[in-house]
Amino acid sequence: MSDKIKIKLNVADRVYPLTISPDQEASLRASAKKIEMMTKQLENNYAVRDKQDVLAMCALQYAAQLENQLENKNMESEPSKKVNELIEIIELHLSTY
Repeated sequence: MSDKIKIKLNVADRVYPLTISPDQEASLRASAKKIEMMTKQLENNYAVRDKQDVLAMCALQYAAQLENQLENKNMESEPSKKVNELIEIIELHLSTY
């Protein structure tokens, strides 16, 4: 357990405590920041008030980007792996609410 660290990420006005390896921290923090920016943009542009709806729309946009990327490259690249990890994290937290 000594190679794991504990962090807290704020996504859609909720704090998620995570235990991760140190090499994941930067990408998770950057992903959480991107999600936060996209959710705020969606709330402003579409007057959506339900956080679950906003997160679903955000996940859909990221999934669409991933599909486009996979279609264009016909093979999985490092950025698409990170998008998949992000989608899995979002789906995990959405399924608990």
